[in-house]
Amino acid sequence: MREPVELRRKRILAVVHARGAVKVSSLADELDVSAVTLRRDVEELARTGMLRRGHGVVRPVGDAGPATVPAARSGGPAGEEAAIALVVPERHSYLYETLHGARTALEEAGARIALHIAPQAAGAERPQVERALAAGVRGLLIAPRWRSAEGEKADYGWLAGVGVPTVLMERRPRPGSALHAMDTVCSDHWYGIHLAVDHLVSLGHRRLVLAARNDSPTARSLRAAFADVAAARPEVEDWSVVLSSPNAGPGEPGSREEVPDLAALLRERGATGAVLHGDEDALMLVQRLAESGVRVPRDCSVVAYDDVVAALGSTALTAVAPPRAEIGRAAAELLLHRLSRPAGTTGPVRRTELLPRLEVRGSTGEAPLPKV
Repeated sequence: MREPVELRRKRILAVVHARGAVKVSSLADELDVSAVTLRRDVEELARTGMLRRGHGVVRPVGDAGPATVPAARSGGPAGEEAAIALVVPERHSYLYETLHGARTALEEAGARIALHIAPQAAGAERPQVERALAAGVRGLLIAPRWRSAEGEKADYGWLAGVGVPTVLMERRPRPGSALHAMDTVCSDHWYGIHLAVDHLVSLGHRRLVLAARNDSPTARSLRAAFADVAAARPEVEDWSVVLSSPNAGPGEPGSREEVPDLAALLRERGATGAVLHGDEDALMLVQRLAESGVRVPRDCSVVAYDDVVAALGSTALTAVAPPRAEIGRAAAELLLHRLSRPAGTTGPVRRTELLPRLEVRGSTGEAPLPKV
């Protein structure tokens, strides 16, 4: 039987009055109540003046002390628990869902959050991290933009030496690099491409195209995975990888790629299946295909990669959906685990991958019969 709300709140008040300052996260564990439910109760009790609430801590109303508990490391006002920094790129809808997942997990744990938005300029994350460290943060969750492989490599050295527990979100550094021994949580994009190719092959498609971005670690992983998966499938007779739009590359000298007319390329290669990354590019490419007389899915089946807005097109796009919010939550939980360990004990580095799923919609169907 579910515990009555009033009884649960009386138990909360009893513990707080008996102990004084109590962490919300500890209170949830002790009372065997979910963090979300407990936070809602605490907010209501504070609103009605029955207790005092601070950053992740509650105290009795009559206690004149600050509504905080001493922190292991302090970077703000006296007694205030040091924050966890969240650093993400601006205007990045994919990573904002990851941010939301991390934020939810941190709030449930009663952690204080310091959000830093990095501008789109190359190397913009470093000043944000340095600002956070100067403010005394105790941990770092970061998802660098890393538009090019060179820009990614340039960040390895300083990021490896930040000096606080750090977890990379939706990023997997190169093997053997300075960041190989840093905790990471990301999507298994090879598996995501496998899902897309396997779906198209199961529908009889034998000639495939990947039109993808080339301005992020995810995009580079998708390109490498597509070449690997398509080459290994004996059913695939022909495949190619092209840039999805003129602004989808890193834009650095020597990195320019030709952007082909996708409809013309499909006709030239006889391709009947396409994987398009990311969602906005995919929706625009499907529109251009229609304008060129290529009907989706009758003439060409399309699988989008990202699934942020893929379902919103006039033809809802079948899409690979990486677990964006779950990536953020898992990264935050890993960082909290690191911060909870006794000083000097770290445990093994964790490189965690979560599997995407395939959402089948109206943009894929059986391959058209060959023309005779």
